[in-house]
Amino acid sequence: MTGFALFRLPYAMEATCVRQTTGEPTELKACQELNGRQGFVMAPFEVKTGQPILLIQPDEVTIVDLREGITGLQGAIPPLDAVPTAGGSRDSYAIDFANFHAQLCMGTFQKIVLARCADEPQTEALSPEALFMRACERYPRMFIALVWTAKSGCWLTATPEILLEGQDNHWRTIALAGTMRLEGESLAGEGETATWTTKNIQEQRIVTTYITECLEQFTSEFHEEGPRTVRAADLVHLRSDFTFTLPDNQHIGDLLQVLHPTPAVCGLPKREAFRFITHNEHTPRRYYSGFMGMIGEMETHLYVSLRCMNIARDGYRLYAGGGLLKESSEELEWQETEAKMETMRRILDNQLSY
Repeated sequence: MTGFALFRLPYAMEATCVRQTTGEPTELKACQELNGRQGFVMAPFEVKTGQPILLIQPDEVTIVDLREGITGLQGAIPPLDAVPTAGGSRDSYAIDFANFHAQLCMGTFQKIVLARCADEPQTEALSPEALFMRACERYPRMFIALVWTAKSGCWLTATPEILLEGQDNHWRTIALAGTMRLEGESLAGEGETATWTTKNIQEQRIVTTYITECLEQFTSEFHEEGPRTVRAADLVHLRSDFTFTLPDNQHIGDLLQVLHPTPAVCGLPKREAFRFITHNEHTPRRYYSGFMGMIGEMETHLYVSLRCMNIARDGYRLYAGGGLLKESSEELEWQETEAKMETMRRILDNQLSY
């Protein structure tokens, strides 16, 4: 086996296992190269040498009933490498925040996303497949995926953000931005009582406007609904849904090239924000804030790789980020990244999340 992906769509009771057994996963240099292809795709935030878009060929595809467990898949992933050391510290985040925020105050960017990582030791001997099952149990609302290739390493994500999904000429994407933590009695609901700040509303509107402008390049037939409050683990976000038609599904890579990365993980102006992020963030994002999922003639389900971690032999590297505006506060943004990392930490600690 040279490539492995196990994923579950939101609210589904079954998972799909994709294995590549011949050759190596296809390495691509740009999203446009996904036109007309099929398989499980794993794309990084920044495509570069040694960090390509990876396409796992579906040599073997198995449907797994999660109510019966995944014991047959235990040990499917080969032995892993050691985890990288020296993850992002509070001090390095403070330096990055000051640098990024200064650019916002000077008007260089309308919005920019600052990400960081944190290393967690392995305290319990759990297989990646067992962690996948924990994620499915804890987070029924999210897209859960466990992916391994020799090039990327092993990654687990529990993400609420659709990048692109559909079939034939019927498609949808979402604008997801703004974050608040649910606490106390609000944990019993879906965030109906959430009161959003002006900063969060502005951040989500920036993403919505960007997606509208992207879709206008490919179709005039699209419809927007929202924003509305949606729950993801113990957090809530603002979400707008876009449904649209495309003349064919053979040029999805062209649309992905325009959409990715969205301002939800990058910033505006996009090109300048992307360049600033890749040159100034302390920790390279690798496959965090890229995208992953199935792409093909029958159906496509691609999600932004958020709330994720790189699984290694002796530990885990967790990633999270947040959108900055001029009004942003360093302490509040740090707390937001901590709240987002709790999604993976709860899986590692086996804590319940409703």
